[in-house]
Amino acid sequence: MTLREDTAATIRHTEHTTRIAAPPDAVYRIVADVTSWPVHFPPTVHAVRVSGDDRAERIRIWALANGALRTWVSRRALDAGARTVEFAQAEPSAPVAEMRGTWRIMPDGDGGSSVALIHDYAAVDDDPDALALIDRAVEGNSTAELDALRRAAEIGDGDGLTLEFSDGELVHGPLEAAYDFVNECDRWPERLPHVLRVALTEDEPGLQFMEMDTRSPDGSAHTTASGRVCVPGERIVYKQTTTPPVMRTHNGEWLFEDAGGGAVRVTSRHTVVIDPEALPGPAAGGMDLPAVREKIRETLGANSRATLRAAKRYAENERSGK
Repeated sequence: MTLREDTAATIRHTEHTTRIAAPPDAVYRIVADVTSWPVHFPPTVHAVRVSGDDRAERIRIWALANGALRTWVSRRALDAGARTVEFAQAEPSAPVAEMRGTWRIMPDGDGGSSVALIHDYAAVDDDPDALALIDRAVEGNSTAELDALRRAAEIGDGDGLTLEFSDGELVHGPLEAAYDFVNECDRWPERLPHVLRVALTEDEPGLQFMEMDTRSPDGSAHTTASGRVCVPGERIVYKQTTTPPVMRTHNGEWLFEDAGGGAVRVTSRHTVVIDPEALPGPAAGGMDLPAVREKIRETLGANSRATLRAAKRYAENERSGK
């Protein structure tokens, strides 16, 4: 994959590298499966395969860059034998004019992996300020992604550090009303007792960044920040960028489905990766892993169920005209 030949702008080339104490095939699998990136890579909020297969695909990514939520479509060429993934943005978003690169994973000779993340890019109109902005985003995201890739590959899938769960409500009211309740998170402080404050920015419709103060069932207050991808009438996917110290990552999804008979099934899903370095220290309150898992399930589940019940009341009142 190459940059367009008619590009006259300055092309910036960067290469970031790291060593990972995990087999190259295990590292490659994480890079190749873009749908797992929101769990592993801090900048990525949501990622889907639009078309293709395990050799050539088009993907859409929603990710945070310089504090803003952006989305783009990329083409990827995957070679499992060589353990390389080449990518090129098919629909760059300003200030990016062109962006391509390669993931390259090689054995390091000691049973581990040597990983290189290469980028070649240009700014719209060759603007030096825009190029500097892209430089910062590439530097920050590449460093964060390689560090996250190392941790994900070295920890693996075991050890009970990943926690997945969901809660749901059957709502006898309009799907649009249930969706609106969750989408309008800036109104949560007046609608949800456990939400103390929300600061919301939405520079593009459906791309939200929110900072929120919530109160847990034990009375403690927490501040979180999240990027949210909102698909009207279907789902709201989010990634917490600021999490409680015991969590390494926290991703979630609000799903809205027609249940028939005028009812709607609203589901709140969570995926949490617990930080092993926080166990059993002060951040975990001295609790061991099973107790931390139970605490997270209790705290996040209680807040989700409270929001689900409030969304149910809101939508059902909407139907009855109250």
